[in-house]
Amino acid sequence: MADSRPLRALIVDDEPLARQRLTRLLAPFVEAGRLDLVGEAEDGVEALDRVAAAQAEGAAPDVLFLDIQMPGLDGFAVAERLAPPRPHVVFVTAHDDRAVDAFRANAVDYLLKPVEADQLADTVDRVEALARSAESGTTQAAYLDRVADLLESLEQQAGAAAQPGAPPEEDYLRQLSIPGRDRFTVVAVQRLVAAEVHDGLTSLYILDEPGDGPPSVTRYVIAHPLDALEARLDPAHFMRVHRSALVHLDHIREMVSWFSGRYKLLMAGGHEVLASRSRSKALRERLSL
Repeated sequence: MADSRPLRALIVDDEPLARQRLTRLLAPFVEAGRLDLVGEAEDGVEALDRVAAAQAEGAAPDVLFLDIQMPGLDGFAVAERLAPPRPHVVFVTAHDDRAVDAFRANAVDYLLKPVEADQLADTVDRVEALARSAESGTTQAAYLDRVADLLESLEQQAGAAAQPGAPPEEDYLRQLSIPGRDRFTVVAVQRLVAAEVHDGLTSLYILDEPGDGPPSVTRYVIAHPLDALEARLDPAHFMRVHRSALVHLDHIREMVSWFSGRYKLLMAGGHEVLASRSRSKALRERLSL
Protein backbone atom coordinates (compact mmCIF):
# COMPACT_ATOMS: atom_id res chain seq x y z
CA MET A 1 0.00 0.00 0.00
CA ALA A 2 1.44 3.31 -1.05
CA ASP A 3 -0.63 5.43 1.39
CA SER A 4 -0.50 5.44 5.17
CA ARG A 5 -4.13 4.72 5.93
CA PRO A 6 -4.92 2.01 8.47
CA LEU A 7 -5.62 -1.47 7.20
CA ARG A 8 -9.32 -2.19 6.87
CA ALA A 9 -10.14 -5.34 8.87
CA LEU A 10 -13.25 -7.54 8.94
CA ILE A 11 -13.86 -10.08 11.73
CA VAL A 12 -15.70 -13.25 10.72
CA ASP A 13 -16.82 -15.64 13.47
CA ASP A 14 -20.15 -17.25 14.34
CA GLU A 15 -19.48 -16.92 18.10
CA PRO A 16 -20.36 -13.46 19.52
CA LEU A 17 -17.96 -13.86 22.46
CA ALA A 18 -15.10 -14.72 20.09
CA ARG A 19 -15.83 -11.61 18.00
CA GLN A 20 -15.95 -9.48 21.13
CA ARG A 21 -12.64 -10.87 22.40
CA LEU A 22 -10.89 -10.29 19.08
CA THR A 23 -12.33 -6.78 18.83
CA ARG A 24 -10.99 -6.01 22.31
CA LEU A 25 -7.55 -7.39 21.46
CA LEU A 26 -7.42 -5.37 18.25
CA ALA A 27 -8.45 -2.13 20.00
CA PRO A 28 -4.84 -0.98 20.65
CA PHE A 29 -4.03 -1.30 16.94
CA VAL A 30 -7.15 0.72 16.10
CA GLU A 31 -6.17 3.41 18.63
CA ALA A 32 -2.66 3.50 17.15
CA GLY A 33 -4.09 4.13 13.68
CA ARG A 34 -2.83 0.81 12.30
CA LEU A 35 -6.20 -0.90 11.82
CA ASP A 36 -9.73 0.19 11.01
CA LEU A 37 -12.37 -2.37 12.03
CA VAL A 38 -14.92 -2.05 9.24
CA GLY A 39 -17.37 -4.62 10.55
CA GLU A 40 -18.18 -8.14 11.61
CA ALA A 41 -19.82 -11.12 9.95
CA GLU A 42 -21.56 -13.97 11.74
CA ASP A 43 -21.01 -16.59 9.05
CA GLY A 44 -19.28 -17.28 5.75
CA VAL A 45 -22.16 -16.18 3.52
CA GLU A 46 -22.43 -12.81 5.28
CA ALA A 47 -18.64 -12.42 5.05
CA LEU A 48 -18.64 -12.92 1.27
CA ASP A 49 -21.56 -10.50 0.88
CA ARG A 50 -19.80 -7.84 2.98
CA VAL A 51 -16.54 -8.21 1.08
CA ALA A 52 -18.30 -8.04 -2.30
CA ALA A 53 -20.27 -4.94 -1.27
CA ALA A 54 -17.13 -3.22 0.02
CA GLN A 55 -15.25 -4.10 -3.16
CA ALA A 56 -18.04 -2.55 -5.23
CA GLU A 57 -17.65 0.66 -3.21
CA GLY A 58 -13.86 0.68 -3.65
CA ALA A 59 -13.26 0.09 0.06
CA ALA A 60 -12.51 -3.63 0.19
CA PRO A 61 -11.11 -5.04 3.46
CA ASP A 62 -7.36 -5.49 3.48
CA VAL A 63 -7.50 -8.38 5.95
CA LEU A 64 -10.07 -10.90 7.18
CA PHE A 65 -9.75 -12.46 10.61
CA LEU A 66 -11.56 -15.61 9.53
CA ASP A 67 -12.84 -18.32 11.83
CA ILE A 68 -12.66 -21.81 10.36
CA GLN A 69 -15.41 -23.77 12.08
CA MET A 70 -18.65 -22.03 11.11
CA PRO A 71 -22.04 -23.36 10.00
CA GLY A 72 -22.82 -23.31 6.30
CA LEU A 73 -19.60 -22.11 4.69
CA ASP A 74 -16.54 -22.75 6.83
CA GLY A 75 -13.46 -20.54 6.72
CA PHE A 76 -11.77 -22.64 4.05
CA ALA A 77 -14.82 -22.36 1.77
CA VAL A 78 -14.88 -18.59 2.28
CA ALA A 79 -11.17 -18.32 1.42
CA GLU A 80 -11.75 -20.28 -1.78
CA ARG A 81 -14.65 -18.08 -2.85
CA LEU A 82 -13.13 -14.65 -2.28
CA ALA A 83 -13.06 -12.72 -5.54
CA PRO A 84 -10.18 -10.43 -6.56
CA PRO A 85 -8.87 -8.14 -5.24
CA ARG A 86 -8.56 -10.69 -2.46
CA PRO A 87 -7.92 -9.51 1.10
CA HIS A 88 -5.20 -11.08 3.18
CA VAL A 89 -6.69 -13.91 5.27
CA VAL A 90 -5.74 -14.68 8.86
CA PHE A 91 -7.35 -17.99 9.79
CA VAL A 92 -8.54 -18.31 13.38
CA THR A 93 -8.49 -21.96 14.33
CA ALA A 94 -8.99 -24.39 17.15
CA HIS A 95 -7.98 -27.25 14.83
CA ASP A 96 -5.86 -30.21 15.85
CA ASP A 97 -2.08 -30.47 15.48
CA ARG A 98 -2.23 -31.97 11.98
CA ALA A 99 -4.12 -28.95 10.67
CA VAL A 100 -1.76 -26.56 12.47
CA ASP A 101 1.19 -28.38 10.87
CA ALA A 102 -0.42 -27.70 7.48
CA PHE A 103 -0.64 -23.98 8.28
CA ARG A 104 3.00 -23.87 9.33
CA ALA A 105 4.20 -25.84 6.32
CA ASN A 106 2.49 -23.43 3.94
CA ALA A 107 3.45 -20.23 5.80
CA VAL A 108 -0.15 -19.04 6.02
CA ASP A 109 -1.08 -16.65 8.81
CA TYR A 110 -3.21 -18.20 11.53
CA LEU A 111 -4.23 -17.56 15.12
CA LEU A 112 -4.91 -20.31 17.62
CA LYS A 113 -7.95 -20.00 19.86
CA PRO A 114 -8.02 -18.62 22.46
CA VAL A 115 -6.21 -15.79 20.67
CA GLU A 116 -3.38 -14.28 22.71
CA ALA A 117 -2.25 -10.65 22.48
CA ASP A 118 1.40 -11.38 21.61
CA GLN A 119 0.44 -13.81 18.85
CA LEU A 120 -1.99 -11.24 17.45
CA ALA A 121 0.69 -8.51 17.49
CA ASP A 122 3.04 -10.69 15.42
CA THR A 123 0.24 -11.40 12.95
CA VAL A 124 -0.65 -7.72 12.53
CA ASP A 125 3.02 -6.97 11.89
CA ARG A 126 3.15 -9.61 9.14
CA VAL A 127 -0.05 -8.40 7.50
CA GLU A 128 1.21 -4.80 7.49
CA ALA A 129 4.50 -5.90 5.95
CA LEU A 130 2.66 -7.72 3.19
CA ALA A 131 0.15 -4.95 2.51
CA ARG A 132 2.71 -2.15 2.48
CA SER A 133 5.46 -3.95 0.59
CA ALA A 134 6.72 -2.20 -2.50
CA GLU A 135 6.48 -5.60 -4.17
CA SER A 136 2.91 -6.15 -2.99
CA GLY A 137 1.78 -7.58 -6.33
CA THR A 138 4.44 -10.27 -6.34
CA THR A 139 4.00 -10.84 -2.61
CA GLN A 140 0.23 -11.18 -2.96
CA ALA A 141 0.61 -13.71 -5.77
CA ALA A 142 3.00 -15.76 -3.65
CA TYR A 143 0.59 -15.53 -0.72
CA LEU A 144 -2.32 -16.80 -2.84
CA ASP A 145 -0.17 -19.73 -3.90
CA ARG A 146 0.45 -20.52 -0.23
CA VAL A 147 -3.27 -20.39 0.52
CA ALA A 148 -3.89 -22.76 -2.39
CA ASP A 149 -1.16 -25.07 -1.08
CA LEU A 150 -2.78 -25.02 2.35
CA LEU A 151 -6.20 -25.92 1.01
CA GLU A 152 -4.67 -28.68 -1.11
CA SER A 153 -2.74 -30.00 1.90
CA LEU A 154 -5.85 -30.07 4.07
CA GLU A 155 -7.76 -31.84 1.31
CA GLN A 156 -5.04 -34.49 1.14
CA GLN A 157 -5.13 -34.80 4.93
CA ALA A 158 -8.85 -35.42 4.78
CA GLY A 159 -7.93 -38.29 2.51
CA ALA A 160 -10.13 -40.04 0.07
CA ALA A 161 -12.17 -42.58 2.00
CA ALA A 162 -11.63 -46.12 0.83
CA GLN A 163 -13.76 -46.33 -2.24
CA PRO A 164 -15.66 -49.57 -2.82
CA GLY A 165 -15.25 -51.22 -6.18
CA ALA A 166 -17.41 -49.73 -8.89
CA PRO A 167 -20.77 -51.46 -9.08
CA PRO A 168 -21.94 -53.02 -12.33
CA GLU A 169 -23.25 -50.42 -14.74
CA GLU A 170 -26.85 -51.52 -14.19
CA ASP A 171 -26.49 -50.76 -10.44
CA TYR A 172 -25.72 -47.07 -10.89
CA LEU A 173 -28.52 -44.84 -9.67
CA ARG A 174 -31.05 -43.84 -12.30
CA GLN A 175 -33.37 -42.01 -9.91
CA LEU A 176 -32.92 -40.28 -6.58
CA SER A 177 -35.50 -40.82 -3.86
CA ILE A 178 -35.24 -37.83 -1.51
CA PRO A 179 -37.08 -38.15 1.81
CA GLY A 180 -39.25 -35.26 2.97
CA ARG A 181 -41.53 -34.72 5.96
CA ASP A 182 -44.37 -36.92 4.73
CA ARG A 183 -43.31 -38.07 1.27
CA PHE A 184 -40.39 -38.90 -1.02
CA THR A 185 -39.41 -36.70 -3.94
CA VAL A 186 -38.25 -38.83 -6.86
CA VAL A 187 -36.12 -37.20 -9.55
CA ALA A 188 -34.09 -38.53 -12.45
CA VAL A 189 -30.37 -38.62 -11.65
CA GLN A 190 -29.74 -36.60 -14.82
CA ARG A 191 -31.26 -33.59 -12.99
CA LEU A 192 -28.62 -33.74 -10.24
CA VAL A 193 -26.42 -30.70 -10.92
CA ALA A 194 -24.11 -31.09 -7.91
CA ALA A 195 -23.83 -32.63 -4.46
CA GLU A 196 -21.92 -30.81 -1.73
CA VAL A 197 -21.16 -31.14 1.95
CA HIS A 198 -21.75 -28.07 4.12
CA ASP A 199 -21.36 -28.20 7.89
CA GLY A 200 -21.50 -32.00 7.84
CA LEU A 201 -24.71 -32.17 5.78
CA THR A 202 -24.93 -33.44 2.22
CA SER A 203 -26.92 -31.16 -0.07
CA LEU A 204 -28.26 -32.11 -3.49
CA TYR A 205 -28.80 -29.36 -6.06
CA ILE A 206 -31.53 -30.54 -8.40
CA LEU A 207 -32.32 -28.80 -11.69
CA ASP A 208 -35.96 -27.71 -11.66
CA GLU A 209 -38.36 -28.80 -14.36
CA PRO A 210 -38.29 -26.46 -17.37
CA GLY A 211 -40.59 -23.46 -16.94
CA ASP A 212 -41.19 -20.05 -18.41
CA GLY A 213 -38.32 -18.36 -16.55
CA PRO A 214 -34.57 -19.01 -16.47
CA PRO A 215 -33.43 -22.43 -15.21
CA SER A 216 -32.97 -22.78 -11.45
CA VAL A 217 -32.02 -25.40 -8.89
CA THR A 218 -33.63 -26.59 -5.66
CA ARG A 219 -31.55 -27.70 -2.68
CA TYR A 220 -32.38 -30.88 -0.79
CA VAL A 221 -30.56 -32.19 2.30
CA ILE A 222 -30.02 -35.93 2.63
CA ALA A 223 -28.53 -38.18 5.31
CA HIS A 224 -26.12 -40.07 3.04
CA PRO A 225 -22.42 -39.11 3.12
CA LEU A 226 -20.91 -37.84 -0.11
CA ASP A 227 -18.61 -40.85 -0.49
CA ALA A 228 -21.57 -43.26 -0.38
CA LEU A 229 -23.48 -41.20 -2.96
CA GLU A 230 -20.46 -40.95 -5.24
CA ALA A 231 -20.07 -44.75 -5.24
CA ARG A 232 -23.61 -45.09 -6.66
CA LEU A 233 -23.24 -42.51 -9.44
CA ASP A 234 -21.93 -43.30 -12.90
CA PRO A 235 -18.35 -41.92 -13.14
CA ALA A 236 -18.89 -41.40 -16.86
CA HIS A 237 -21.13 -38.45 -15.92
CA PHE A 238 -20.12 -37.45 -12.39
CA MET A 239 -16.77 -36.25 -11.02
CA ARG A 240 -15.51 -35.30 -7.57
CA VAL A 241 -14.07 -31.80 -8.02
CA HIS A 242 -13.41 -31.03 -4.36
CA ARG A 243 -13.23 -32.96 -1.11
CA SER A 244 -16.73 -31.67 -0.40
CA ALA A 245 -18.29 -31.47 -3.88
CA LEU A 246 -19.09 -33.57 -6.93
CA VAL A 247 -20.73 -32.37 -10.12
CA HIS A 248 -22.60 -33.69 -13.14
CA LEU A 249 -20.23 -33.01 -16.03
CA ASP A 250 -23.08 -32.47 -18.47
CA HIS A 251 -24.32 -29.52 -16.40
CA ILE A 252 -21.08 -27.52 -16.50
CA ARG A 253 -21.76 -24.35 -18.46
CA GLU A 254 -18.53 -22.37 -17.88
CA MET A 255 -15.19 -22.79 -16.14
CA VAL A 256 -13.90 -19.48 -14.77
CA SER A 257 -10.22 -19.23 -13.87
CA TRP A 258 -9.79 -18.71 -10.12
CA PHE A 259 -6.61 -18.17 -8.13
CA SER A 260 -3.64 -20.57 -8.24
CA GLY A 261 -4.87 -22.82 -11.00
CA ARG A 262 -8.37 -23.40 -9.66
CA TYR A 263 -11.64 -23.14 -11.54
CA LYS A 264 -15.03 -21.85 -10.46
CA LEU A 265 -17.62 -23.97 -12.24
CA LEU A 266 -20.77 -22.22 -13.41
CA MET A 267 -23.41 -24.93 -13.49
CA ALA A 268 -26.87 -25.20 -15.00
CA GLY A 269 -29.51 -23.36 -13.00
CA GLY A 270 -27.05 -20.70 -11.85
CA HIS A 271 -25.34 -22.92 -9.28
CA GLU A 272 -21.59 -22.42 -8.66
CA VAL A 273 -18.97 -24.92 -7.45
CA LEU A 274 -15.29 -24.35 -6.75
CA ALA A 275 -12.89 -27.09 -7.79
CA SER A 276 -9.68 -27.76 -5.88
CA ARG A 277 -6.39 -27.13 -7.65
CA SER A 278 -5.46 -30.77 -8.33
CA ARG A 279 -8.99 -31.64 -9.38
CA SER A 280 -9.18 -28.57 -11.61
CA LYS A 281 -6.22 -30.02 -13.47
CA ALA A 282 -7.93 -33.41 -13.68
CA LEU A 283 -11.10 -31.73 -14.88
CA ARG A 284 -9.23 -29.88 -17.62
CA GLU A 285 -7.73 -33.19 -18.74
CA ARG A 286 -11.11 -34.88 -18.54
CA LEU A 287 -12.72 -32.23 -20.72
CA SER A 288 -9.65 -31.98 -22.99
CA LEU A 289 -9.14 -28.27 -22.45
